[in-house]
Amino acid sequence: MWGDILLVIIGLLIGLVIGFFLSRYVMKRYMKKNPPINEKMIEVMMSSMGRKPSQKQVRQVMNQMNRYM
Repeated sequence: MWGDILLVIIGLLIGLVIGFFLSRYVMKRYMKKNPPINEKMIEVMMSSMGRKPSQKQVRQVMNQMNRYM
């Protein structure tokens, strides 16, 4: 009986460790493929729409995006 409980606990611990490292690997790979947006990206986006944004406008857009993420 105690042996069964011990095996379940050991199995859970091993599963947690494997799950942690697997999710860490997947998240790092995702962030490499899809980097989070930064101020330079916003500036390029606004410039491509035909206008040169000021630094204040770029910061306002960044704040709005961070608020909704």
